[in-house]
Amino acid sequence: MHIVLAAKPDADQPWITDAVARLAKQTGATVSVVAVDEVELERFSPAPRSVFVQGAKEAVDTAIRRLADVGVEAQGTVLPGRPLERIIEFAAQQQADVIVVGASSRPALAERLLGSVPLQLIEKAARPVLVVTHP
Repeated sequence: MHIVLAAKPDADQPWITDAVARLAKQTGATVSVVAVDEVELERFSPAPRSVFVQGAKEAVDTAIRRLADVGVEAQGTVLPGRPLERIIEFAAQQQADVIVVGASSRPALAERLLGSVPLQLIEKAARPVLVVTHP
């Protein structure tokens, strides 16, 4: 079994990593952590791409460290672009059995206007998606 953990840049959500660790230990699964910088076109970005890449890298590194602390080894990747498409592509490349993502942390109005990556993953991914909410 292979789990893809979609880490959200600039969001401290340790309960998601903890859920992945428990699932990996129970199933003997391997884990890949991915974060997407959320920059579609750098020229329209409010800051240089490097700022967003750094946030994504920190999210991946934090998840990998937390997994390692409980004895789960994981690989990490940072990708450019829009999260929905890139997470789906990454999961396909990794031949993931499940994608694990945190529940949307946007306020309801923003979520309605901008959409929700977890909900879109459920709708569009060709593999199971496990959405972990705050305990």
